[in-house]
Amino acid sequence: MHARPKRWPLLRAAVEERSMLPALHPGDWLLALRTTRIRPGQIVLAWHPQRPGFLLVKRVAWREEAGWWLASDNPGAGAVDSAGFGPVPAEKIVAVVLVRYWPLGRTRSAQIYPNGRP
Repeated sequence: MHARPKRWPLLRAAVEERSMLPALHPGDWLLALRTTRIRPGQIVLAWHPQRPGFLLVKRVAWREEAGWWLASDNPGAGAVDSAGFGPVPAEKIVAVVLVRYWPLGRTRSAQIYPNGRP
């Protein structure tokens, strides 16, 4: 995941891996909203709990006392998710994905996720 998280309410990030196929493909761009309103089923951007500076894109599975359980849509791609590192503390959730879009020249169009859920 490649992004430049600052303190703006909206954040843009590029998908680099295949862990979220078929929902997200490498080269897709995401527009996300910083929020603390997280729900199961949403795709979020989150800091890896064990690798400082490594931003993940994952689907929220459920809430636990220790944080959010984040899952990959394509675990067979060698995905790194909560199955490997456990629940992610709420303060490490950066944003909820609102829109997926593609750079100019690609054949797909933008996809809007109502309520942050594809």
